[in-house]
Amino acid sequence: MSHILRVIGEMFPDAHCELIHDNPFELTIAVLLSAQCTDETVNKVTATLFKKYRSPADYLAVPQEELEQDIRRIGLFRTKAANIQKLCRILIDEYEGQIPRAHEELVKLPGVGRKTANVVVSNAFGVPAIAVDTHLDRVSKRLGIAKPEDSVLEVEKKLMKLVPREQWTDTHHRLIFFGRYHCKAQNPACPVCPLLDVCKDGQKRMKPATRPTSKENKTKLNGKG
Repeated sequence: MSHILRVIGEMFPDAHCELIHDNPFELTIAVLLSAQCTDETVNKVTATLFKKYRSPADYLAVPQEELEQDIRRIGLFRTKAANIQKLCRILIDEYEGQIPRAHEELVKLPGVGRKTANVVVSNAFGVPAIAVDTHLDRVSKRLGIAKPEDSVLEVEKKLMKLVPREQWTDTHHRLIFFGRYHCKAQNPACPVCPLLDVCKDGQKRMKPATRPTSKENKTKLNGKG
């Protein structure tokens, strides 16, 4: 694992959260919106959204239908609009309008799962955490850190065990960058990958197609194959 950490550290030393935000509240909204959606699309939507809505009260001051239209470019926008308003109501009623710092409190909020809570505590409050998104899940399994059948939670637990706690957040960002810009779902950069030596998935991809033996060719020519 130390080899993987060293390589991704050299490849992406400045890896970071790419969701644009100015405070914990905006980050929470942005991560909630990012489910099944790219960070790029979220940033385009929040560029205007965060100018219109600056506090939990602002989100509750409009009908849900208006908020839906404001985030319409985001997948599952109706469900997310409903969750945002429910979340904002809870923040006002129970947390004086502030995002709670504790992970166990964050996951109680509508639309906030374990991944979202991990992103918020690590990026907004500086608490080491590993949030497993689709990129990190894919990369962990390709590199043999986790098994193909492992759940997201199992992947997270294995990484937490293998990676020193003080490196959790940096490793989270670097593995995401590695998956987003190098080890992509389609057409990963295996030929130039510095981790090909530990990636069985990549090694399989790089193997040339096996040519049929002369005996196999003869069988096919005789119509027996």
